[in-house]
Amino acid sequence: MATRIAVLGTGKMGSAIARRLAAAGAELTLWDRTAERATALGVGRVAASPAEAAREAEFVMSSLTGPEAVRATYLGPGGALASAHGQLFIEMSTAGPDVEAELRPFVAAAGSHIVDATIVGAPPIVERGEAAILIGGDSADVERSMPILEHLGTVRHVGRPGNGARSKLVANSMLAVVTAGAAELQSAGESAGLDPADVFWILARMVPSLEVRRPAYVEGELQATMFALHDLRKDLDLALELFHPEDARVPMTALAREVVGQALVDDADHDIGALVRQYRRPRVDPASH
Repeated sequence: MATRIAVLGTGKMGSAIARRLAAAGAELTLWDRTAERATALGVGRVAASPAEAAREAEFVMSSLTGPEAVRATYLGPGGALASAHGQLFIEMSTAGPDVEAELRPFVAAAGSHIVDATIVGAPPIVERGEAAILIGGDSADVERSMPILEHLGTVRHVGRPGNGARSKLVANSMLAVVTAGAAELQSAGESAGLDPADVFWILARMVPSLEVRRPAYVEGELQATMFALHDLRKDLDLALELFHPEDARVPMTALAREVVGQALVDDADHDIGALVRQYRRPRVDPASH
């Protein structure tokens, strides 16, 4: 794939995207707010600004931490749109649909196009090319992005611009509900006298994606962070901002947000598997204080 691609943001997901595309033969230019992190990947060239990264690229892919990071990277001083000239921008951050709508007129004014293509799957799954890609956008732009995105996994066009971002919030809300529910039942099963490995076998049988978090649930280990709890809380905030104005009934999502919020006190930077630690900590008796 002799294609020039800029990758903006080289956190865990951006790094996985870059490594996968580099292995496919893409000519990469990377940018990250922390240049050392981009350099450490050892693939492609590292640019000093988003504008420099995007200047010679045919496609510009962004995987950033949230709405403010997206706005700053595209629209800020030295932002990617300063050098836009007809490229296709593939916005892959979990940042909600509103920021994509904000960017769209600026992208169009620069003669370029944008799709929102969010990823369902942990970074190791992306590196194996087995992720699910949820893409929203005009059909012609989606078709143009396919040769790139198909290297990352299975692509599903979910409709109009912004729908990729909306779909990702559904996916991450589901992840939160499942992870919190599994953490509760893992602890409850152990309290009922069951072996931790047997409890987890049951849970993973029902939800196979839990398997990657076996060390946290069964051995009580703090795993290397694939998806930090503070990022999940951010995604749940975005999800509820999306769902509530539509009068959607989402009590389980709201409760998952509360559980995740409680876990942030001790485990904000840890992987979401650390939710199980909330249930294993001794209860505090208010009367003892």
